[in-house]
Amino acid sequence: MPEVLKVDDVSFVRGGRPLLSDIDLSVRAGEHWALIGPNGAGKSTLLSLCGAVQHPTTGTVTVLGARRGRVDVRDLRRLIGHVNPRHPLTSALTVEEVVLTGATGSVELVPRWAASRDERQRARELMGLLGIAEIAGERWPTLSQGERGRTLIGRALLPDPALLLLDEPSTGLDVAARERLLRTLDELRSVHPDLASVLVTHHLEELPSSTTHAMLLRGGRTTASGAAVDVLTTTNVTEAFDYPIAIDYSETRWTAKASSSTR
Repeated sequence: MPEVLKVDDVSFVRGGRPLLSDIDLSVRAGEHWALIGPNGAGKSTLLSLCGAVQHPTTGTVTVLGARRGRVDVRDLRRLIGHVNPRHPLTSALTVEEVVLTGATGSVELVPRWAASRDERQRARELMGLLGIAEIAGERWPTLSQGERGRTLIGRALLPDPALLLLDEPSTGLDVAARERLLRTLDELRSVHPDLASVLVTHHLEELPSSTTHAMLLRGGRTTASGAAVDVLTTTNVTEAFDYPIAIDYSETRWTAKASSSTR
């Protein structure tokens, strides 16, 4: 499968403090990566570099052959769908309108802009796939956190990106809403087999069943990377979190709990 994202020997320094060091990541079409680690490990910083939101201090980030620093960042971002549960929308847009802002890459509707027939048709198809077609006319302030999450996924997918980035998409969800969101992600990945994704979390229970690969981070450095079933083990997760954590993998889902040695 073709390479969608390549992060090559990337470091990121802010205020003289290294937040990421010597990071390598290769994501191919159809792969679904999880970035996992404790708070402050550098997960969201790495995701922002993958999404062309920030520029690495050293190293390179390439999306579908387009390299950050050698291509207009606006063109690069069109290849990427970014889902942030802290989406800064303040207007009372409808679900359909929020999805359509994916066509312009804006938070609000662009003045004097009108969606094309094809864009509206794609928005309807995505809302159907994501289970939000029935609330297409509901307004943003009235939506639950789970409804907002699925709406933002629709927005991110509207331009048909090659890469989907999800920054802690289960934030603020109760267990039922979380499970519905994870099921939606699994269904989405089944319908779009070439879509690649990178998801940030520090809870293994928030990983969809379709997760194929994982990277563990600690202190801005990679501690393990590769196939998810090989990376997300008791030994590796314990090292990343610097705390004894027992990992169980059953029926394509992971669970984590304090190791019995800590009791």
